[in-house]
Amino acid sequence: MCGIVGYIGNKDAVPILLKGLQRLEYRGYDSAGISVIGNDGIQIVKQAGKVSALAKAVDDSPVSGSVGIAHTRWATHGEPNDTNAHPHSDDDGTFSLVHNGIIENHASLRTYLQEQGVTFGTDTDTEVLVQLIAYLYKKDGISFEQAVQSALREVVGAYGIAVTCREEPDTIIIARLGSPLVLGIGDDEYFIASDASPIVEYTRKVVYLDEGEMVCIRPDGYEVKHIQDDTVLSKEVQDIDLSVEQIEKGNFPHFMVKEIHEQAHTIPDTLRGRLLADEGTAHLGGIEDWIPRFESAHRIYITACGTSWHAGLIGKYLIEEYANIPVHVEYASEFRYRRSIVDKDTLVLAISQSGETADTLAAVKKAKEKGALTVGICNVVGSSIARETECGIYTHAGPEIGVASTKAFTAQVTVLYMLALRLGKIAGMSAIEGRTLAKALTDIGKNAEQILDSSAEIEKVAWEYRDAENFLYLGRGLNFPVALEGALKLKEISYIHAEGYPAAEMKHGPIALIDEKMPVVFLAPHDMTFEKVLSNISEVKARKGMIITLTDKKTKDLSDLSDHLIVVPTSHPRIFPILATIPLQLLAYHLAVIRGCNVDQPRNLAKSVTVE
Repeated sequence: MCGIVGYIGNKDAVPILLKGLQRLEYRGYDSAGISVIGNDGIQIVKQAGKVSALAKAVDDSPVSGSVGIAHTRWATHGEPNDTNAHPHSDDDGTFSLVHNGIIENHASLRTYLQEQGVTFGTDTDTEVLVQLIAYLYKKDGISFEQAVQSALREVVGAYGIAVTCREEPDTIIIARLGSPLVLGIGDDEYFIASDASPIVEYTRKVVYLDEGEMVCIRPDGYEVKHIQDDTVLSKEVQDIDLSVEQIEKGNFPHFMVKEIHEQAHTIPDTLRGRLLADEGTAHLGGIEDWIPRFESAHRIYITACGTSWHAGLIGKYLIEEYANIPVHVEYASEFRYRRSIVDKDTLVLAISQSGETADTLAAVKKAKEKGALTVGICNVVGSSIARETECGIYTHAGPEIGVASTKAFTAQVTVLYMLALRLGKIAGMSAIEGRTLAKALTDIGKNAEQILDSSAEIEKVAWEYRDAENFLYLGRGLNFPVALEGALKLKEISYIHAEGYPAAEMKHGPIALIDEKMPVVFLAPHDMTFEKVLSNISEVKARKGMIITLTDKKTKDLSDLSDHLIVVPTSHPRIFPILATIPLQLLAYHLAVIRGCNVDQPRNLAKSVTVE
């Protein structure tokens, strides 16, 4: 959600900034802009639409300079148009600013500044911040750095910002509170970005900003301070474990299908070195020092948003079954605002692909205040949730560029399987049961490859339903969350309305929707729920619904009832949810492509949701 890029050094900043914005397109945005300091002061070009439209505008009105900032905006305050696009400047062009996040007290600050004679040109909360910086700079006669610091002490909300000043053209100031920023360190040059993807092409040396920190960057060095108390801080320089190849599509037409196919490797990568198949358990290094707290826990909360919430629901089933600990799964946006039963005997698992999800991060902070042990499950090393939680487990999915999460979801679920095994061993789960499940997990990579080889068959199914306006996804037990996830994927990228339900709940409302135009996707593994799901399929068949069945064994009864049968290979019924997810992802992908949708950047969505 929104993206920031900055450069200061001895090269022309414009190509670096534009390429950086292209690297950040996956985050979701509706306008883009660039600001550089040249001989004529601050030069700004901004454009509603894609980065390609901005690049054309820059070609039409060339700008150049060795200091610059750029931005992709996901609209919060004000329409997504040229005027409201970032960067923003004050009324006489002394400052230029880009901003991720929301300034919550922007209305009162705007009123105050208007009373002081400041004129506004946009509807955004961001312009309020740059106008406040300029007002303090001119009124008090203070330095660029002091003006930024003073302004940030007045604002309430979340921000990641980068600011330049015409009067101090060799300086960029960045700051964060609730929205991530990273500083890349090159040879006599510095790079700024919302995440590491725009930086990796130029340097592997980075500094991650923590909450409440700001950095004053000049060609000859940088200084990190705490915004509130002016303390100068010493920060560790870290190495990025990321390659350019990982953030490019390669031979695939879209990032999403590339990442779907990568699951044959990312799931085994997440298991590698952790799953102890012969012992029927797992060694999770990130939590081992905290196992006594796990052992004494009376309850577990899993908090997450969107796709990660669906992973949490699967985790609930697994942990309660194998570890016999009560688990509550709650949307982070709800957890943070209600009275939850959380104390020192509670574990709070926070799941987030990016590790920057604003609501999930707020839920972690609330849980810590109440004395709970917080555990992060995320994909990005050095992310806010990874730093804020006491312990955690990385998913090893690699960078995920497509907005609709695929490989990150299955990696999260894989981690939860291993956590259930680890907690199950503490709770006395039998060694035979543990080994059986662990062995099945080791087979997932080759099973996934078989499913991916059937992509063309799933595409044929998609062609038959390309004109459908609604889908229903149904599953029981562990497969109910998979139904939710399948429906979400379809909604996100094909814009077809879809709902996921427990199969038995179909009779309590959704059955009224079923007719010959309604495709219904059933998750029907041959487990203890199979006969019940088969009855539900018959109920849909009797009402002329179109039936797509995912199962782990082709049988005559399923073949007779189903219009389309998709079989996934699995050696254990508990593994079915991970493998069934892959054909659902492929179905959504093929439908979106057939319908001409923007698969990697679906409308109105953002990859990393860093605001409420």
